[in-house]
Amino acid sequence: MMRRIELARGRSLARDDIERSGGIDAEVLNVAMRIVEDVRVRGDEALRDYTAQFDKATVDVLAVTEAEIEEALAVVGDDFLEAIATAAVAIEDFHRRQVTQSWFTVEEGGIFLGQKVTPIERVGIYVPGGRACYPSSVLMNAIPAVVAGVEEIAMVVPPGPDGTINPYTLAAAAEAGVTEIYKVGGAQAIAALAFGTASIPRVDKITGPGNAYVTAAKKLVMGEVGIDMLAGPSEVLILADETAEPAFVAIDLMAQAEHDPKAATYLVTTDAELPDAVDAALELLLEDSPRADVIRRSLTDNGVVVICPDVDVALAAANMIAPEHLEVMMAEPLELLGSIRNAGAIFLGPWTPESVGDYIAGPNHVLPTGGTARFSSPLSVDDFVKKSSVLSYSLEGLEMDGPTAMVIAQAEGLEAHARAIGLRLAMAYALSEEDEGEA
Repeated sequence: MMRRIELARGRSLARDDIERSGGIDAEVLNVAMRIVEDVRVRGDEALRDYTAQFDKATVDVLAVTEAEIEEALAVVGDDFLEAIATAAVAIEDFHRRQVTQSWFTVEEGGIFLGQKVTPIERVGIYVPGGRACYPSSVLMNAIPAVVAGVEEIAMVVPPGPDGTINPYTLAAAAEAGVTEIYKVGGAQAIAALAFGTASIPRVDKITGPGNAYVTAAKKLVMGEVGIDMLAGPSEVLILADETAEPAFVAIDLMAQAEHDPKAATYLVTTDAELPDAVDAALELLLEDSPRADVIRRSLTDNGVVVICPDVDVALAAANMIAPEHLEVMMAEPLELLGSIRNAGAIFLGPWTPESVGDYIAGPNHVLPTGGTARFSSPLSVDDFVKKSSVLSYSLEGLEMDGPTAMVIAQAEGLEAHARAIGLRLAMAYALSEEDEGEA
């Protein structure tokens, strides 16, 4: 079912072996560009037009009311409310450990230096919607913002055809501390957050994954506002040896593949017999899967098995792929942790399916995709703060460091930079001479 690559000893996995699409389709980018510009010019009128066109919904008032939230809380059921409350506690606890404090220090000569950490004032979070329901995405985007100290959190989510938001999504927003909710999705929602409309005040940063048009719109408004990342199709890589349970490997591949036909699944193994056992397990598990068609297409189109001669080659392959999710189903998974350089989230051992990370463990499930784990990190509290350097020099400190700075400025041909220091030192010297004369 999944395409197989067998690496002989001495051969490494190459980027071309993986065939990642990467990037944003040009036509998608062009469509998103037209939508973004239209919303920038026409505001709410454009939002309503696109909501009718794409979501088949008529929405007169874009903002969700308190009554709608109360109604949602009344219908979702106590079990769900308890579940998201439990998840919210775990997510908050994990993210509180990420909080960075401002710091300051005094150096020799009266030089005061430091870093001031300030929460972003207003952020927008995108949550997929329509017929879909992703309350977990609400928690993962909003809770780190709350922990960071963000005061205004505006959530956008596509409405269903009846013009309402899924009650589970609204209940999660109430639990997570979202301050505003708007019934709009797609590239048009990103444009509204970036530029502002009569109904939706502009934000300073946008987070949260969406479809290709949402990603394209985020790319287009980047710079006008901050963004978290450009998310691609979701992906999992399972690193396994002969100790791996084939059924566990199979169900975890299915859990990723059921997201989308474009979802990517990788099995990297040192056991040449495991892929056949996993295929057999997949066939059994797919018999009663309600999303079997989506899963089969995903595994066939974007599934890759890499059979490696040893653990070192397997680890090198995993690091080259740099997956969003990396599951380690090997004899001593903790011993391999230090050798894993590139992964959005790492799941160690057979009892740690990706599902616990998606919902309840605490770490964020908004993760770098498409190999960007080589240089990117999961969504965190750091995404919702900004850091300012703080400097204060005494005259003594300027006399110590100023001449050195002047040498560098002059080498760069920036004379005014050098004179900004030299003028101060000259005036201080003149005043000192004057004071000595009067004495």
